Amino acid sequence: MNPLLVDELLKGYLLEDLGRVDLTTEGIFRGEVVEAEIVAKEDGVLAGLPFAVRVFRLLGGELEVKGALREGSEFKKGDAVLRLRGSAKTLLSGERVALNVLQRLSGIATKTRRMVLKVRDLPVKLLDTRKTTPGFRLFEKYAVKVGGGENHRYALYDMVLIKDNHVKVAGSITEAVRRVRELIPPVYKVEVEVSNFEELEEALGLEVDFVMLDNFSVEEAREAVKLARARRPQVKLEVSGGINEENVRDYALTGVDFVSSGSIIHSARWLDFSMRVL
Repeated sequence: MNPLLVDELLKGYLLEDLGRVDLTTEGIFRGEVVEAEIVAKEDGVLAGLPFAVRVFRLLGGELEVKGALREGSEFKKGDAVLRLRGSAKTLLSGERVALNVLQRLSGIATKTRRMVLKVRDLPVKLLDTRKTTPGFRLFEKYAVKVGGGENHRYALYDMVLIKDNHVKVAGSITEAVRRVRELIPPVYKVEVEVSNFEELEEALGLEVDFVMLDNFSVEEAREAVKLARARRPQVKLEVSGGINEENVRDYALTGVDFVSSGSIIHSARWLDFSMRVL
């Protein structure tokens, strides 16, 4: 992860919160150095701790990490996940941004971990999607990795994914793939989304690396896997659409290579942390 990009994003979050000045802290601060700890108010999986620490460091002033849980570890309600010693001004001004990052990322990692555990004995990978919070994608996809999931394409520039609207523009799946192969360098993988068996048959006859089974039922996905394995066993299969904690194992058992779920990010509940000066 590019530290320059991380700093740029975190500085933006701090600027949004601080604006011109933290009026309360500026009015109270007289040079105090204090110890503080961030405490979990519920159970979960820890993600975002390095970024929370970086938030405080970006504000300058004295700062020492006195203790911290390991990133990706499970914690219980009441656990101190981070203990710091530093300028009271630094700690108080960065508190909200640091907690926001920690709460959001730990929520995603916790939800991802729960889903990963449901399929850990199967030869399938759980993927995220691009259904992310604008300006926060880098961190949200990081949290998925901490939770044990894998990232699908990060953005529009790192992989070709031909979806229904692309097909409508091109006129057919075949024409869409032809156009892509004509202009896009072969170093980029090509995936095609299909929504029925007719489209699946068409995609399997083309030069594609992945086929996404979009909104297939479990039974339909199972039949699609049998068909694809017989026709083109080298093509990787992904199932997507409505995947959640309740049905992820059923879909994983169909024999697909990947199960993708936007819910591990967009439906992850923030976990609750608080910071207290000791």
